[in-house]
Order: sequence, then structure tokens, then C-alpha cells
Amino acid sequence: MSTTERPRILVVGGGYVGLYAARRILKKMRYAEATVTVVDPRSYMTYQPFLPEAAAGSISPRHVVVPLRRVVRGAEVLTGRVTSIDQDRKVATVAPLVGEAYELPFDYLVIAMGAVSRTFPIPGLAEQGIGMKGVEEAIGLRNHVLEQLDKADSTTDEDVRRKALTFVFVGGGFAGAETIGEVEDMARDAAKYYTNVKREDMRFVLVDAADKILPEVGPELGRWGKEHLEGRGIEIYLSTSMDSCVDGHVVLKNGLEVDSNTIVWTAGVKPNPALSRFGLPLGPRGHVDAQPTLQVTGTDYIWAAGDNAQVPDLAAIKAGVPAERAWCPPNAQHALRQAKVLGDNVVSGMRGFPQKEYSHSNKGAVAGLGLHKGVAMIVMGKMKIKLKGRLAWYMHRGYHGLAVPTWNRKIRVFADWTLAMFLKREVVSLGAMETPREEFYEAAKPAPAPAAKVEDKADAKAKAS
Repeated sequence: MSTTERPRILVVGGGYVGLYAARRILKKMRYAEATVTVVDPRSYMTYQPFLPEAAAGSISPRHVVVPLRRVVRGAEVLTGRVTSIDQDRKVATVAPLVGEAYELPFDYLVIAMGAVSRTFPIPGLAEQGIGMKGVEEAIGLRNHVLEQLDKADSTTDEDVRRKALTFVFVGGGFAGAETIGEVEDMARDAAKYYTNVKREDMRFVLVDAADKILPEVGPELGRWGKEHLEGRGIEIYLSTSMDSCVDGHVVLKNGLEVDSNTIVWTAGVKPNPALSRFGLPLGPRGHVDAQPTLQVTGTDYIWAAGDNAQVPDLAAIKAGVPAERAWCPPNAQHALRQAKVLGDNVVSGMRGFPQKEYSHSNKGAVAGLGLHKGVAMIVMGKMKIKLKGRLAWYMHRGYHGLAVPTWNRKIRVFADWTLAMFLKREVVSLGAMETPREEFYEAAKPAPAPAAKVEDKADAKAKAS
């Protein structure tokens, strides 16, 4: 940890906003003008739009993460959590991976903690659910699904087979629709290599409390996406929710009950709950209340952006949307652009210059629903171009392939896609990765001492007497 007397810019969070803001600050500030410190529990940033493809094996999981220390050279990267902030003293408490917590003084603060999965107190969800917020979960989901096919192929018990081959996804937004589309594609491909498992044996269920899926691309493309997924044999239940899933017995509010070993939860996100301990002004849903300059309301040395911030959408307000409903949505499109404005404003604030307001008009949205399948809405001025099928899928891959940070990762992702045109998808389950030492432990643990024979004990007793 640096002990310089230079001002410290503390970036809490190394996700999309944290990474890009730190890079922008390092690029704009003069040599030795300040110390930039990034604190995050992970030493890498995850490009979340690629998690469904990582879960389906279309992209190597290593290529959807960006190592912070390589990308933000010139900054301190501390692996740990900021547990509290004392605004009066301008001190943050950092809990490292190992060792005692310590205090870290700062002069300027960037809140970029992102969001976590939004869950509800549903019986069985904590024990049975699988999230899709991190690359570890994407890897785990892929291994888990393929393991279920292995189980179904190796048993003649129909109840076991049925439970293994039933896959329930809760949430019909981008994350849910893209994940079920990609996983169904993978399972369909994998079934070709199993003797006793066919796609017709599998049951995919998508549940959402709203009356539509893919609301981000509009009602027309959302309806097409629903019809497309249903055409692939995926059951979709809207305007309903999951009441319980104890031991994999899923009960929906509409009365449907199914048994499943696979319950994937993608029903939205919420701001990181740690924000409540920082003494910052929060909005009604727990977001940090930020001004159009991305400064936290009531402060001139704290900035916030991305999924954990409530930022006024000036472009929407200008278009006539009431100010109380015009907030920037939590997506990568806004996060990237907010991070650049935030970085510039931090440097301006440090030098005493005026702040710039953030304003960005929506450029549309793209979603992939499996190989060669997708939807896209491109906004060009007042015109909206709606695409579906293969062309939309190309738009999806092109946009996100260029948006993933660093040329290193762009090249690796495009290389994965190019190789996939000539090589078949890998359908190997590496479930043992979750307990890598188990086999070695079984081989290395001491053998149990042999039990003494009854007659030996009797002889010993006789000799003793």
C-alpha cells in the first residue's frame, strides 16, 4: 500500500465503471498528481453480457474476465472489501482477503460497487438456486447441466431422469432469455452424444412475473423472442412467479409443479447492500443518489455511476419523460459512457475546474438467443431499426465483441468465435473442479486401523489376569 503524500483517489469496485473510471483518471491526470487505488474482492473485472455464452461453451470463461492489475497499470489494486466509510475523517475501512482490517485515507472517492442478484425469501431458493452474476456461476452452470445429462444417461429410474432433465429459469430479461437460449442450444448439441438422452426428453421452463420477456428490445421483438423460444420447445409462463423450490420441487403461483435439479435465478438485480453502511444518500431502491455530474448529492468529492447509482437521464427528460421516472437504466451502454465522464470529472474536481453533466441517448439493445439466433433494436435518431434472427445475432456479437475491454480480450473472444465455426462445441462436464482435492484426499488419507478381533481381546484379558 502506498504511503505517498499525494492525494488519493479511492475507487470502490473494480467492475465496468471502476475499471474504466480508473483508466480514464490515469490517462487524464499528470504524472504523480495523485494516487489511484482500486479496491475489489476480485482481482478481475467480469464482462457480464458474455456470461450466457461462457455458460454454453461458446467462449472460454478466461476470456470474459479482465485482470485489473494488467489493465490499470499505475494504480494500486487491493483485493478486499471496503466495509465502511467515515466521511468526516475521509477514511475507508478495508477488509483484505487475509489479515486484519485497516483504515485507508482518501481525498476523492468513486463508488462503483455494481449490483447483486435481487432475490426474495422463497423457501429453497438459497439452497437450490444458481445465479448468473459472475464467471464462476457461468462455469458452474455449464458443468451442472452437462452433469445432469450424465446422470440421466446412466440411470433407468424415471423419476431421477425426469428431475435431472428439467431445467427451470426464473427471469425473462436479457440475462434469463439469453441464458436459457444458450443453455438449450448447448444441451441440444450435447444430446447427440448420449445413447439414452434426447432433446425430447428434456424440459426447459422460463418463468417471469411480468407479462412479457425481453422488455429492453420493445414489445414487438419481445413477442418474436417468446415465439422463437417456444418454437424450440421451451415452456414460458408469464405473469407468474415461483412460490417455493424446496429440494428441487418447484411450485409456481399459477399452480404448476415440477421437480428439477436445475433452478437458475436471473430475476433482476439490486444495488450492492454494502452501500447502506457508507452513510451516503440513497434513493428509494437503495441506489446512491447522484447528480447529472455523477457527484453524490450533497458532496463535492464523491462520485457514483453504474448499477449502484441513481443517475438522472437528461436525454430522456429532454424527450419529455417526467423527471421522477427518468433514470439511466443499469446496462453496459450507460456504464461505459458514465465511467468516462466520471473520470474526467474527478480530475476536474481535483484541479478545481467545473463539472460536466452526463447525457446519453439510448442507442438500442441487442440480445443473443443461442447460435445464429437473436434480436436487436438499433436507434438512429428518431428511427428504430428492428432485427431478428441471424442478422440480429451478428449485431449482438459485433457490438459486444468490440465493447469488451482491452484488445487482448477482443482478439481472444473473436478467436473463440472463429474456431467455433470449424470445430464442434465442447460438451465435457468438469464438475470435479468444484472439489479439486477430493480425489487426492481419498488417495492420501491414512487407512483406518483394523478392528481388533473378539478372540484377541479375550486372549489379552486372560493373559492380564
